[in-house]
Amino acid sequence: MTQAPPVPTASRRARTRARIREDAAGLGVARASAFVAPSLVLIGLFLLFPALWTAYLGLTDYRLTGLAAINTEFVGLDNYRTALQDSSFWNSLRITLIFVVCSGIIGQTVLGFALAWTLRNLRGRIRAGVETLVLAAWVMPGSVQAFLWLALLDRRDGTLNTVLGTEGKAWLIDDPLAMVILLNVWAGAAFSMQLFSSALTTVPPSQLEGARLAGAGTLAQLRDVVLPNIRSHVLTNVLLITLWTFNTFGPYLLTAGGPNGRTNVLSVYIYQTAIPGGRLGMGAALSMIMLSINLVIALIATSIGRSRR
Repeated sequence: MTQAPPVPTASRRARTRARIREDAAGLGVARASAFVAPSLVLIGLFLLFPALWTAYLGLTDYRLTGLAAINTEFVGLDNYRTALQDSSFWNSLRITLIFVVCSGIIGQTVLGFALAWTLRNLRGRIRAGVETLVLAAWVMPGSVQAFLWLALLDRRDGTLNTVLGTEGKAWLIDDPLAMVILLNVWAGAAFSMQLFSSALTTVPPSQLEGARLAGAGTLAQLRDVVLPNIRSHVLTNVLLITLWTFNTFGPYLLTAGGPNGRTNVLSVYIYQTAIPGGRLGMGAALSMIMLSINLVIALIATSIGRSRR
């Protein structure tokens, strides 16, 4: 009876290393599957299922009340056609774009960078105090932020009218969108400040010192040294701020979309359509349109980032 030749030690070791690379944790397929199963169940239950259910509702005439709530009919793309032909939707999208550009891309980014640039050379209590005040606005619940700004802008006893001596000025009626933009800038600038504070530490001090010795002023240093070194951080900040601002529900807490729809950003418009309006199918279709816009923004930002590497 002949015996099979022994497997060379080097070959056995190579197969062992391959198995380790395929299963670094050493759990095996069964135990690894059992380990990740709870996470997959939660993802499916709270992310995948709601997304699929929303996509389905967007293809129906489902309502919260009335006959359509009992006998829901499949209407295909009718909700999407109605939405895209509705002037209210386009007006809400226009307001949303103004809100995003002014309060997010420009307001929070510029103010956050200005704070980070100003605080970079400060130490001790002054820096800690400024950072605490800025971060406090960011970590407050949205309801508290709205209450503070209602107290600030009240036409009768508001703090702003008292300081400026403009008694009776109705800021939320005369300039509602501007007030909502300022609220969002105040509430969200802390994130940009923190991100840019971290980014500025990656700028080589030797480059800044060389620029100063060459006679470059502050603006020239920012243009030629700082911004090229933190370009990826700027792109990340703009992308995240854009998506957060585009989806925020904060304006509703201050103005409820009014007066006369002048602060009716897309998230508020969807809520008013789906919940108070009872048109859940239409609201779901609008949500899918909003999701598509978010995906387009993310893809554009990603492609810009890749093109500049």
